[in-house]
This record gives sequence, C-alpha cells and structure tokens, in this order.
Amino acid sequence: MFKKIIIALIDKPLLTSLFVTDLGILLFHRPPFLFSVVMFGALLAMSMYFGQKLSLFKN
Repeated sequence: MFKKIIIALIDKPLLTSLFVTDLGILLFHRPPFLFSVVMFGALLAMSMYFGQKLSLFKN
C-alpha cells in the first residue's frame, strides 16, 4: 500500500509539491483567513484527486 502511494506521488511531481507546500503553509504559518480558506479548499481538492487516482481500498 505504501509503495503504491509513493509511486503515485512520484508520478505527479507538480501536484505533490503543491500539496506538500500547501499543507506546510497551513500547518506552520498563519495566513490571512480568506487566503487560508482558499488554500484549504485546494488542499481538499488535491486530496480527493489523489484518493481517486490511488483507490487504495478497491477490490
């Protein structure tokens, strides 16, 4: 399972770097409220995209 996650993240380096950067900014900095809402929405969208592409619990 972890190998599949790592391979999927390596296959899409731009989305992976955006995801990690967005998560880091939201965790370790205090952006303005509206900007953080937009960033959180982007983080959710990227999470759903990666979840759809990985489909870890599919039979």
